[in-house]
Amino acid sequence: MSEGAQGRLLVCATPIGNLGDVTLRVLDALRTADVIAAEDTRVTRKMLSRYDIHTPLEAYHEHNRMAKTPELVDRMERGERIALVSDAGMPGISDPGEDLVDGCLEAGVPVEVLPGASAILTALVASGLPAHSFYFGGFLPRKAGERSRALKRLIDLDATLVFYESPGRAAATLASLAEAFPGRAAALARELTKLHEEVARAEIGELAGLFAERQLKGEVVILVGPPRAPAQLAIDEEAVADRLRELESTGLSRRDAVRAAASEFGLPRNDVYRISLG
Repeated sequence: MSEGAQGRLLVCATPIGNLGDVTLRVLDALRTADVIAAEDTRVTRKMLSRYDIHTPLEAYHEHNRMAKTPELVDRMERGERIALVSDAGMPGISDPGEDLVDGCLEAGVPVEVLPGASAILTALVASGLPAHSFYFGGFLPRKAGERSRALKRLIDLDATLVFYESPGRAAATLASLAEAFPGRAAALARELTKLHEEVARAEIGELAGLFAERQLKGEVVILVGPPRAPAQLAIDEEAVADRLRELESTGLSRRDAVRAAASEFGLPRNDVYRISLG
């Protein structure tokens, strides 16, 4: 730390799986910071070792954030540059990083956000579901009743719904989603950017059945497409399905066939995509 330097918080997005996805700007910030505040120092140390970075590490997580936040803010006010990282992705999304950002803003400490890998956006694009509008719900409540009430509030939302889930609770969450949103197109993404990456796409009830008995590893992202408009419920699905088969027989990919059929029938792509899954 140089004398008279202005302290600041550097919010650094880190890879969600593949360590090659870290940005050059983030690597430079991690090398030049006075300290790195990490959600799990063991996880972060692996990345630092890969890139030969030796900046000191300190733990900043859910269990020490109340005491640690004012301490770190005070140090930045005195000139330290602190890099904030989570275990994966952007700090502040479903982790305690938001508390440190809020503390800095209240104290007038500059905050720089360095973009990078995002499980939310990676899963959304990979799902093929509509991305004109999406809602990120983080982790749903663990208790079935609370989870059901939370989902009921989203039934009429014209957006693709995106949720994080742990591998052990994915089956129960899928079952709740199938009950709340029957008939909707959906996807489950896991191990994103890693060797065993998987993105499964199906109608939500079918998807719940596929994963009801599977033992999963790695963090999971579950996505559910938006509702169909009432005026479009009486779609001639057989005609749409026949047209999709014709289009794909010409060599079009499923995505391009869905786009073309949606245009021809004047239907939302989400409806045509759902039909293509059948």
